[in-house]
Amino acid sequence: MPKQTMPLTPTLTHSESSAEMFSSVSLMNGSTGESLTEKSGNLNLGIPGVMYVGGICGVIGAFFYEQAVPVEQMNAFLAIGIPLLSSLLGSLLMGLIYSVLTITLRANQNVTGLALTTFGVGVGNFFGGSLIKLTGSEVPSIALSATSGYFSRALPFADKAGWFGKVFLSYGFLAYLAIIIALIASYVLKRTRVGLHLRAVGESPATADAAGISVTKYKYLATCIGSMVAGLGGLYYVMDYACGVWSNNAFGDRGWLAIALVIFTIWRPNVSILASILFGGFYILYLYIPSGLNLAVKELYKMIPYVITLVVLIIVSMRKKREDQPPASLGLAYFREER
Repeated sequence: MPKQTMPLTPTLTHSESSAEMFSSVSLMNGSTGESLTEKSGNLNLGIPGVMYVGGICGVIGAFFYEQAVPVEQMNAFLAIGIPLLSSLLGSLLMGLIYSVLTITLRANQNVTGLALTTFGVGVGNFFGGSLIKLTGSEVPSIALSATSGYFSRALPFADKAGWFGKVFLSYGFLAYLAIIIALIASYVLKRTRVGLHLRAVGESPATADAAGISVTKYKYLATCIGSMVAGLGGLYYVMDYACGVWSNNAFGDRGWLAIALVIFTIWRPNVSILASILFGGFYILYLYIPSGLNLAVKELYKMIPYVITLVVLIIVSMRKKREDQPPASLGLAYFREER
C-alpha cells in the first residue's frame, strides 16, 4: 500500500515511478466493464461493489489455497487460477443480481446500483473480517504474499529487454490482460455484428426488438461480462497493487473513479487505456506533494479526476455530437408492450 506521507523532495524508485500504472489497472478494468454494460442501456452504479466483491472473492480463494498447500509445494497454475476463478464467479453473481432486478423485474437502475454497491462493500467487509479472525492476526488485515507473488511477477524476458523491459514489461500479467480486454471490447463494439446489436439495444431497444434482436439476452450478457471484467480490477488491486494484503475499506473510491472514467473516455474502452493512466496519476498525485501541506489541500488534489470528468461532460454536452453522447436508453427499463 502506498504511504500517506512523502518527503519534501521524494526520490522515485522504479516501483514508485510505476505507481501510476499500478493504480490505473483497476480503473481500466472497472471502466471497460462499465462501458460494456452502459452500451446495452444499463447504468450500473454498483460497479464499486462489484469490484469490491471481485477482490474479496479472490482473497478467499487464495486464502484457502495457501492454508491447504505449503508454500514450497504451491502450483503456479492453481495459485493464479483459484483466486482468478473465485473473483470471476463472485463478480458474475453480482452482475446476475443486478440483471435480474433491473432487466427482468425492471427495478430502478440508479437505486439498484447504489444498493448493490452498499451490499458489495458489506459482503466484502464481512468475509474480510471473518478471514482476519481465522488468522488470529493482531492487525486488521491479512497478507497473502505467497499467492500474490505469482500475480505480481514480471514477464520472464523483462530483464533482458533493458530500459524497455523495465518501463513496459515489468508488471504482473493482470495489467496486460486489462489492456487486451479493453482492446478486444473496443473491437467488438465497433467492428462486429455482436457489437452492432449491442449498440442497437442501448440506443433503441424497441427498434432492436422489432428487428429480431433479443434485448434481454444482450442486456444480460453485457451486464454480466462487464461485471466480471470490473471484478478483475478488484482482484488486481488486492493481489498485485496491495501485494496480497486485504484490509477492510482499503479500496477507497476507485470504483466511483472508474465510473467517472467511462464518461471521460466517451464510452470508448480503447481510450481508457491511456486515460486510466492519466486518472491513476491524478489519483496518487497527493502522495507526492509536500508533507507540510494540510489535509484539506491534499483532499483538493484527490478531486482533480472528478473535476476533469465534469469539464469533459460539459464540453461533450455543448458539442452535441451524437457519437460522443451516451446510449439513448441508458438507465431506462424496457417494457416490451410499449412498442
